Amino acid sequence: MEANSSIPLNGSEVVLHDSTTTEILWIMSVVVLSITFVLGVLGNGLVIWVAGFRMVHTVTTICYLNLALSDFSFMATLPLHITSMVMNGKWLFGWFLCKVVHTIVHINLFVSVFLITLIAMDRCICVLHPVWAQNHRTVSLARKVVVGAWILALLLTLPNFLFLTTVRDAKGEVHCMPDLESWVTTTLSSTVNTAVGIISFLIGFSMPMSFIAIFYGLMAVKICRIGFVNSSRPLHVLTAVAVCFFICWFPFQLIVLLGNIWYKEIPNSIHMLVNPASTLASFNSCLNPILYVFLGQEFRKRLIYSLYASLERSLKEDSVLSNDKGSNLSSCPAD
Repeated sequence: MEANSSIPLNGSEVVLHDSTTTEILWIMSVVVLSITFVLGVLGNGLVIWVAGFRMVHTVTTICYLNLALSDFSFMATLPLHITSMVMNGKWLFGWFLCKVVHTIVHINLFVSVFLITLIAMDRCICVLHPVWAQNHRTVSLARKVVVGAWILALLLTLPNFLFLTTVRDAKGEVHCMPDLESWVTTTLSSTVNTAVGIISFLIGFSMPMSFIAIFYGLMAVKICRIGFVNSSRPLHVLTAVAVCFFICWFPFQLIVLLGNIWYKEIPNSIHMLVNPASTLASFNSCLNPILYVFLGQEFRKRLIYSLYASLERSLKEDSVLSNDKGSNLSSCPAD
């Protein structure tokens, strides 16, 4: 989600019931968001409990724990977004929550993509430089890097926190949306909005995803070169998390980017797609716990053991990469 976007997360401020298709999409969005809230709170809550209190803290568990914390905080804001959507975009929760709730949404996006990038980089370092990783890859360093990711996310969401406010329309209804004109002149508002939107898109989405693709390419070359095909197994969870993040967030990112570029002249077709795209983006926050369980071990073993055991196996670090052909990769973490 771009800071200072002219299109809000749930798109409720621009809900248009001028066609049957739009109304169906609106109803589906409300239903899916409600399901997402229930699954997201339960799933991420379980991951926080397992990774935070039932497991020894490692580099991998720290990253996934913070990813779950970010998703859980976002889930906590969903009831307010759903209420606003049901009320056709009206914001009933005041100026302060307008800023805080939408800021949490932006932080979730940035922190999530930053952590996924960090996990991919960590895997890449382990595969390419296992000896260095074994000597320097520490929990203390991981905590510092993760804190840095949160701080960077907070800084990137500062424009959104400043510009967002409650605005009353001609009908007297209150909406939560950016108000650039209070900070800059009307002439500059469109330019500032476009610039901030493009920069946020690059830093918060396209660049991290590009780095993830590069890390995967480097790991694939190394794995293929040593002929150790089984070493790709520890990457299954990360691969699924990264792919799902891209699939879920790209449509909304593109729509918001176009909204920032056009700003004052957003086509109705873009407005109509905001709800489905934002719902898909929100659904990503409840997918990760499911992926941890279903990709952490073989399906037959998952049926035998409990959900807690599956999650613990999914998040812990093992030395599964060591054997006669790939013992030098034994320091690489596994999911």
